[in-house]
Amino acid sequence: MSKPLILVTNDDGIESKGIRSLIEVAQKFGEVVVVAPDSPQSGQGHAITLTSPIRILERNIFKDIKAYECTGTPVDSVKLAKNILLKDRTIDLCVSGINHGSNASLNIIYSGTMSAAMEASIEGINAIGFSLLDYSRDADFDASKIFAEKLITSMLDHKGAGGQLWNVNIPKLNKEQIKGIKFCKQGIGGWKEDFKISKDPRGDTYYWLAGAFEEKDNAIDTDLWALENGYVSVVPSHHDLTDYQAIKTFTYLNTL
Repeated sequence: MSKPLILVTNDDGIESKGIRSLIEVAQKFGEVVVVAPDSPQSGQGHAITLTSPIRILERNIFKDIKAYECTGTPVDSVKLAKNILLKDRTIDLCVSGINHGSNASLNIIYSGTMSAAMEASIEGINAIGFSLLDYSRDADFDASKIFAEKLITSMLDHKGAGGQLWNVNIPKLNKEQIKGIKFCKQGIGGWKEDFKISKDPRGDTYYWLAGAFEEKDNAIDTDLWALENGYVSVVPSHHDLTDYQAIKTFTYLNTL
């Protein structure tokens, strides 16, 4: 039987420590092709490049792995992989990350890591986005690799419809401290913005976005609760943003 074809991407850039860890795991399962941004793209969300050309350059930086850096966004990287570099092949799985920092709760919307995985799912490819709750450049990914292997195994064994999307977040703990995996729902939370205002050398005002994340519920079936209590959180996600309850609530307006 042919080996699965696994696309690896991220938003921290092709030379990040996190993507090297994810490649190491993905290699155990099949043929790996890497297509990732040439520089950090955190917070790009589902942005695509429309007003300038995108370039891809083959890089020989991973042993026995075809790898390409992209001058565009994480989503651009997946689009180029699907429609140009691998256009005549079936991609069995897309894995994105391992991201430095949380993509739990509302962060999925802002995340380039998760948007890359979501783009793959839109194309009917099963996809997983992995994030470690550690922003350090020297973050320890040993525990993340263990759980990435478990979840990739489960996704490849899954016989359901294509386009499954999992948002995986891993607490900043060593492997002995992590209690296990919890499939759960997206927690309710958001950012309280704090813009730092200053002057540039020419005297013009500029703004630098800062702030803090605030949890807005204490439910025990959310990714926020799981992470706070030592579990790896897995939120099955989708690009359908319809508010189905609102459709039921406002059905009476259809007669107007």
